[in-house]
Amino acid sequence: MNRPAYEPSLLASARSFLFVPATRPERFAKALASGADVVIIDLEDAVAPEFKADACAQLLLGFKQMSSSERKRVMVRINASTTPWCGNDLAQLQTLIPLGLSAVMVPKAESAAALAQVANTLGPNCALLPQVETLAGLDAVNEITHAPQVLRLVFGNIDFQADLGLRCDADELELQPVRLALVMASRRAGLPAPVDGVTLATQDSARLQADVARSRRGGLTGKLCIHPAQVADVNAMFAPSVAEVNWAKRIVSGFEASAGAVFLLDGHMIDAPVVLLAKSTLALTRPLSSAAMDPHE
Repeated sequence: MNRPAYEPSLLASARSFLFVPATRPERFAKALASGADVVIIDLEDAVAPEFKADACAQLLLGFKQMSSSERKRVMVRINASTTPWCGNDLAQLQTLIPLGLSAVMVPKAESAAALAQVANTLGPNCALLPQVETLAGLDAVNEITHAPQVLRLVFGNIDFQADLGLRCDADELELQPVRLALVMASRRAGLPAPVDGVTLATQDSARLQADVARSRRGGLTGKLCIHPAQVADVNAMFAPSVAEVNWAKRIVSGFEASAGAVFLLDGHMIDAPVVLLAKSTLALTRPLSSAAMDPHE
């Protein structure tokens, strides 16, 4: 696999990805101040066809006005390669790569060849986050993970339902096999865990928390947000709780004290796989946004 020349750590560990329409540059600063790990300036679904050309112009102007630290937290979702706008998107984005744009989200990803064309156009300093939103994308997911500069998969849960004619309830049980397939494909390719799709209920914190809890159980470690009000819950829910961190620390300490042998902790048998889970929990601990409070506490 071709490895990119950019520093991928932020994108690899990011939990919250907040969309903002490219046609609303007055919202760029608010999105960056929301506590979101990454802000996605959207040229695709959030922009009507008649405003596509203007959206690129507003994106370019708004990006140039950002500080260098803000630019590191921004990525752009382009239009799908099958649309008439993709070519112009890529041409415009080439001017932003030298200014610090380091990642692009590619919707309706369905082939490694199409992703390779995007990577070739944007150059080696731009990561690609393909969105799997169709059955064709799911069928090609293993090839997609090995396309040049692909850093992390993203699930397009709403478009996927539309593509297959599904009528999911809020729990989206029908999509669990799809989420697991993305997690497994990422693991095979050695990529960070995938980013889950959106929760449409922008003011329903209980629904959002349930969705993030489902993502965590299923091995996903990030989520797309469509409203700033969702960011704090997403950041907090993906971070290990205080109880989880304390338990993990006790497991690691106990394992070290036992010189690597199996041992008992509070009546639980602790062996190497449990220690690996504990270490992975500790690896997820990092400072949260000031806007994000831990709902586990």
